[in-house]
Amino acid sequence: MDMSAYPLLEGIEEPAHLRELPPHQLPRLASQLRDYLLNSVARSGGHLAAGLGAIELTVALHYVFNTPHDRLVWDVGHQCYPHKILTGRRREISRIRKLDGPAGFPVRDESPYDTFGVGHSSTSISAALGMALAAKSQGANRKTCAIIGDGGLTAGEAFEALNHAGDVRPDLLVILNDNEMSISENVGALNQTFARLIAGGVYGNMREETKRVLEHMPAPMREFAKRAEEHVKGMFVPGTFFEELGFQYFGPVDGHNIEELTTVLERLRDLDGPRLLHCVTRKGKGYARAEANPIAYHGVKAFDPAAGLQSSGKPAPMTYTDVFSQWLCDAAAADSRVWGITPAMREGSGLVEFAKRFPDRYLDTAIAEQHAVTVSGGLACEGERPVLAIYSTFLQRGYDQLIHDIALQNLPVLFAIDRAGLVGADGATHQGAFDFSYMRCLPNMTIMAPADERECRQMLSTGLSIDGPSSVRYPRGRGPGVTPDDNLETLPIGKAEIRRKGKETVLFAFGTMVEVAEAVGAEIDATVVNMRFVKPLDQDCIEMLAQQHNHVITLEENMIAGGAGSAVIEFMTAAGIMRPTLQIGLPDNFIDHGEREEQLELVGLDVNNVSNRIKQWLSQAPLPLDEYATEK
Repeated sequence: MDMSAYPLLEGIEEPAHLRELPPHQLPRLASQLRDYLLNSVARSGGHLAAGLGAIELTVALHYVFNTPHDRLVWDVGHQCYPHKILTGRRREISRIRKLDGPAGFPVRDESPYDTFGVGHSSTSISAALGMALAAKSQGANRKTCAIIGDGGLTAGEAFEALNHAGDVRPDLLVILNDNEMSISENVGALNQTFARLIAGGVYGNMREETKRVLEHMPAPMREFAKRAEEHVKGMFVPGTFFEELGFQYFGPVDGHNIEELTTVLERLRDLDGPRLLHCVTRKGKGYARAEANPIAYHGVKAFDPAAGLQSSGKPAPMTYTDVFSQWLCDAAAADSRVWGITPAMREGSGLVEFAKRFPDRYLDTAIAEQHAVTVSGGLACEGERPVLAIYSTFLQRGYDQLIHDIALQNLPVLFAIDRAGLVGADGATHQGAFDFSYMRCLPNMTIMAPADERECRQMLSTGLSIDGPSSVRYPRGRGPGVTPDDNLETLPIGKAEIRRKGKETVLFAFGTMVEVAEAVGAEIDATVVNMRFVKPLDQDCIEMLAQQHNHVITLEENMIAGGAGSAVIEFMTAAGIMRPTLQIGLPDNFIDHGEREEQLELVGLDVNNVSNRIKQWLSQAPLPLDEYATEK
C-alpha cells in the first residue's frame, strides 16, 4: 500500500517510535491508523469494526505504557489489528488470517507484544492477574493492563477474575472498552442493566414498597432503612459495583478523545492496586457504514470502502448453518416445546429468523457457554425440548456442564454443533477439531455427523426425537449440494449407510469425509460406508464389512486421538476382528489460519492426499491373518 498518505504511521516500526511523538501529533496518527486499517482490511478481509473502535485507545496505551516490558492483554483479539500495525506488523497486515500471514488474534509466538494468546472471550483479566502477581513475586517493575469489552464482561470467567483480583489486590489496570456490542448486540450489558434498575421498575418498586412497610415504624428503624436504601442504590451504579469488588473505578471517559485518554492513563499507570477505567467507544468509529451496522462489518471479506459491502443479487448457496436455521423454525412450528438457545452467536449460528418468529422461545445467554448448557438442562427437566446452537470450539468451554448437568442426568438437550472440523481464517483457537473425542466418551450421548445437507436436517430431527442428550456436528460453509426435504424425517438410530460396494478395502467415513471417501473409493475400488453415527456405532455393519475385506480405513475431520476412527478400532479389537487398519484424520498439532481448502490440503484431508496416502499404505500393509481373512 502506498504510504505517502500515512507519513506519521510510516515512521512507526515499533511502539518506541510512537512514544517519541509529541502529544499534539497523536490525533493525526490515530486518523492515519484508522484509514490505513480500513483500507488494509478492505483488501484482505478480516475483523474490522472492533478495531476501528479501538484506534485511539490502542495508540494511547502504547504511548503511555512501556510495551512490551509493560504487559497489554487483549480480550478475544478482534480489536487487535491496530495493535499489530503499531508493533512491527504493518507491512504484513494485508495478509492477516492468510496462510503464513499474521493471525487474526494475538499469538505469543508471533510477537513479544502479544503477551497472551487469545481467540476466546473473557480471559484477559485472569491472564493479566497472573502476570501482575508474577511481576510482584519477581520484584519486576512492570505494569499490567487488561483490555476487555463490555461483551466480554458478560462471561463468568471475567467476574471470577475481578473477584479474585479485588481480594489479592495486585498492581493491575483493567480497561472496560464499553461499546455496547460483542459480535451481536450485547445481552444484559452493564450500563443498560444499571440504567434499567435505577430508572425502571425494580429499584422504584423496591423503594415504594419499603416506604409503605416502614412508614409507621420508629425513627431509628426508618433511619436505618434510609441508609440501607442508599447503599442498595449505590450497588446499581457501575462505579460502586466495581468498587464493591475491590477496584478503584475511574470514568467513564471518551474513548475517542486521545488527549483525555493519555492524560488519564498516565495518572492511572502510576497508581497501585486493582483499578478499572471505564472507556466508552463506538464500534466501527470513523467509517459511517460500520458505525451504522457494526454487526455486518464485524468480520468482512474484501470490499470497496467507497461502496461498502455489496450483495451480488444472487441467492447465496445454502450452507449447513442455513439448513439448521430452516429446520429449527420448522421444528418449533411443529412442536411448541422447542427452544433455540445461543451463547451470543445469533447470526453465526443461524438463529436470526428463529428469534424473530419465536421470541418467547429464544434465549441469548450472552458470552456464557457454561450457563447456556445448564439452562438448557433446566428447560429439559421441565419437559421442554431445548436446542443449543453452539460452535464446536465454544462448547469446549461448557464441558463440565455437558458432563455433569446434561449427560449424567440423561437430559434431552440437542446440541447443534456448528463450525466442526477446520474453520479457516480464525485459526487454531477456533478449529472444531476435538468434539468427537470429547463427546464420545460420555455415557448417554448420541453423536451424529451428516454427509450432506439433507442428512443434516434428518439428523437434527432425529436428535430432537431422542429422549436423552444428542449432538449433530456440521462444518462451516456449504456441503455437497444435496437439497434437504422440507419434512421432519428421522433416521434409524445407530445405522450406517453403504454408499459403494468394492473389493478388499473398506472405508468407514464420518461426516465431511464421506464425499472424499466416495471419490477415493471409486479410484481404488473400495467399499465406502457413510457411518452417520459416531455413537452408537453400527457395530453389525462394521463387523460384517471388516470380515469381508482385507483392510480397514477410517476417515474423519477430527483429531485421530480418541476420535471416531478410534471407536471403530476399539470395537473391532473387542470383537476379535484383526485387520490391518489405517486411521486418517487431523494430526496431533494445532492447525494455523488459512483458507479451509488450504488447511485440508495441509493436513492431508483433501482427495488427492487421502488417495495417495491410502495407496502407499495399501502397498505396504500386510494381509490379515485371522480366521476371517479373505482367501487369495
